[in-house]
Amino acid sequence: MLATLKKWMGFGPSIDFAALTSRGAQIIDVRTESEYKSGHIRGSLNIPLNTLQSKLSKLKKDRPVITCCASGMRSASAKSILKAKGFTEVYNGGSWMGLQNKLAK
Repeated sequence: MLATLKKWMGFGPSIDFAALTSRGAQIIDVRTESEYKSGHIRGSLNIPLNTLQSKLSKLKKDRPVITCCASGMRSASAKSILKAKGFTEVYNGGSWMGLQNKLAK
């Protein structure tokens, strides 16, 4: 059951997020605007989860997408939405602070 939950959330084999960003990955922070303003990854785009479907035109389908939020739950939902809308290379970065630490390595 834990493996299924990890797969649904987008966690699995180690992902080199720094390499993805060097390839031009788009980092999408799906927290609310106020959460985003309290701290975020430099260069990330804030698209709250409840507005994601109406703002897909802000994203490029030919570039990788990394989603993040406060804990990894909303970013997992965002990953599912993007995959369903035809984005092929989408990764759940989990919490924005955790992702920021992974990008700094």
